[in-house]
Parts: sequence; structure tokens; C-alpha cells
Amino acid sequence: MSAFNQQVIEEFRANGGRVGGMFAGASLLLLTTTGARSGRPHTTPAVYVHDGARLLVFASNAGGPKHPAWFHNLRADAHVSVEIGTAEGAVERFRATAVVIEGEERDRLYAEQCRRDPAFSAYEAGTDRIIPVVALHRVDLTDPARRRAVAAHLVKVHDELRAELAALREGLGSPKPVLGRQLARHCLAFCGALHAHHHNEDGVFDLLEGQFPELAEALDRMREEHRVVARTVEELEALLASGAAPATLRTEVDRLASRLEEHFAYEEAQLLPALAPE
Repeated sequence: MSAFNQQVIEEFRANGGRVGGMFAGASLLLLTTTGARSGRPHTTPAVYVHDGARLLVFASNAGGPKHPAWFHNLRADAHVSVEIGTAEGAVERFRATAVVIEGEERDRLYAEQCRRDPAFSAYEAGTDRIIPVVALHRVDLTDPARRRAVAAHLVKVHDELRAELAALREGLGSPKPVLGRQLARHCLAFCGALHAHHHNEDGVFDLLEGQFPELAEALDRMREEHRVVARTVEELEALLASGAAPATLRTEVDRLASRLEEHFAYEEAQLLPALAPE
């Protein structure tokens, strides 16, 4: 380990996840991997962002020609430890599973990081390699209180989306519907919220599958339903962009509503008994 990294690590742990110098103000975590050759733990600071239930880190190596050592380590052993500063000024440590993101999703997430922090654009320009994006999935769902909180949040988001969808259908189903800017924004906002919810759920499903292996088949069905709903949402957005009449949009929204209610009901029937048994 370099003397610089060691100094950052010590400062991070001593100051509740806050450091100065070149990382001042950055969202920083400590990632501990198992050495692919040595089998010993190796800790390194890494910039991260929240992405739903997971954290994203970027194997930029400051634009160097090779992937950083921690990336090679987690490719060999995906079980890692994460240390992150809390709002209370402490350092929380937890185990996580590292998943390397590939293809279009990787490209989208890296582009988003470049928009947040232009330094990542410079890193990309300085190397011929594709800089990996890695998702860190927290593995601790053993706490019954945590599981109940996940269940309560699931129901809350479902109810909010149901209410938003009902309001959207009411606007499109009025006697003389007019697709004005407000209704169009409402439609797009709903589509965005639904996409975000399912994106976040997909990140949680891996954790649930590890904690509840008996849910594997049900979770696979839910993932597939997410893909079906996503296609329906894309079709709705395309109609909206084309200037389709409200009656046409209403038909598509009704189709989405039917699929969503079936999907929400199935998720709740499968997940709530496991997460919050009575």
C-alpha cells in the first residue's frame, strides 16, 4: 500500500469518513478486497455514488493504463468489506458483494459519473482501456427490523405509484381530455418514478435471493416482469413524444395499470411474508 493511501485511510477512520486534501468534499469509501495472490486483505479509498440500494465505484486508476489491483482482487473474490461515513460522524462497516457491470448499463452509469465529476472524463480520455464500473450490494438482511423496514418501504412506494397512476388515468379519462404540459409532465414523471423504483428493486433482489433462497423462482419472475413493464413504459413514452391523442394514451396507460397491479400484488404476496412475517 502506498504511503498516500495509508494516510487517507487513517484520516478517514479517524474523522468519520471525512478527509481533506485532494479528496476534500468527495464521497469516499474504503474498499477492502482479498488479494488474488496473497489471500490477504487490501484496503483502498475509492470515490462512490449511491445508486438505489447499491453503491457504485469506478476502477479508473486515475486514467492509468491498467486496472487497479482492487479490481483484479474482486474479480477473483467478489466478497468485499466496505467502510462508509455516516451522517452522525461515524464509520459504518459492512460486507458486500461486488458485481462488475457490463455493456450498455456500464456505459450509461459511467457517463452519468462523468457528468457529476469531469475528472472521470479526463481519466477515460487518458487510457485505452474501458474503465470498469462495479456495484457493491450490501449483504446484511439478517436484522428483522431491517427486513420489516424494507417491507414497509415496498408497500409505501407501491401505494404512491398506484395513486399517481390513478391520477394520471383520471386526467386522461376526463370527458374532454386535453394533453397539456402539466399532464404530459405528470406522465413523464410517473414513468421516471416507476423506472427508478424497479431499478432500485433489481438491486435489492440479489440480496433477498441470498437471504431467502426459496424465493429464487419468484424473484426471477419479478425481474422478468420488470422488463415487461419497462417495455410498456417505453411504448407509452414514445406515444407521448409523438403527440398521440389522449384517448390513445389512455389505452396504453390502462394496459400499464393492469400489468402493474398484477405485478405489485405478486411482489407483495411473495415478499411481505418473508420480510415481515406476522
